[in-house]
Amino acid sequence: MPALTPHSAFTTWQFLPLVTALLILSAAGYLYGVRAVQRRHPARPWPAARTAAFLAGLAVIAVATQSSVGAYDDVLFSVHMIQHLLLIMVAPPLLVFGRPVTLALHAARNPVHTWIKRAIRSRIATALTWPPFAVTLYAVVVTVTHLTPLRELVLENPALHAAEHALYLVTGYLYFLPVIGAEPLRWRPSLLGRYLLLLVAMVPDTAVGVILMSFVQSDLHEGGLIMLAGSDLIMTALAMALAASLVWSSEIGAQQGQVGG
Repeated sequence: MPALTPHSAFTTWQFLPLVTALLILSAAGYLYGVRAVQRRHPARPWPAARTAAFLAGLAVIAVATQSSVGAYDDVLFSVHMIQHLLLIMVAPPLLVFGRPVTLALHAARNPVHTWIKRAIRSRIATALTWPPFAVTLYAVVVTVTHLTPLRELVLENPALHAAEHALYLVTGYLYFLPVIGAEPLRWRPSLLGRYLLLLVAMVPDTAVGVILMSFVQSDLHEGGLIMLAGSDLIMTALAMALAASLVWSSEIGAQQGQVGG
């Protein structure tokens, strides 16, 4: 593998057939749902911002796995860390904001509609989306994959490496569901609860970043710095977004109260 340069960072791509197929199917299924909602409810079309967010999330996955980030993820640990942040902290919030479950419920007819409702109300879904479980899973995954021998093992085993990518996406999605999500699930944390989830998740992120920065190897040190700065920046941005949504909701409620009065 040639050295990573500014030019190769933008021009190096690798084709992963399975990943590409899954991304295309996900995008096609989502857009089909958007079209179905538009046909059935022309006065209340699916929000374009949610569609853009979901498609952006898929694009982030493509970049993380098939651009130079994916090509050099087993060569440079710093690039490996960038990939981890994209897969666990950037793509999942965008996918969650797209509300694919709600879209599926609006677009589907019986019996599919009933099957989806049963699935999201099942014991398994309830357990997986329980906020304490989601944040614990997040903390364990971040810690174990960076501070144990697994960090080196995945770089030597392509199948295990691919499984780690999937684990990051699932873990990130489950974690961010209660933080910024609005799907029709059982658990709906308060704004304070959502902030607490952000604060709890920042502990393992910060700890991993600080520990990696203590290594003398320059690449590990850079990876730790990327983890520390990147995770804090993303979590801070999400906290600000939550605060902005609260202010916006309060203003809308006040305006509606004035109109009603």
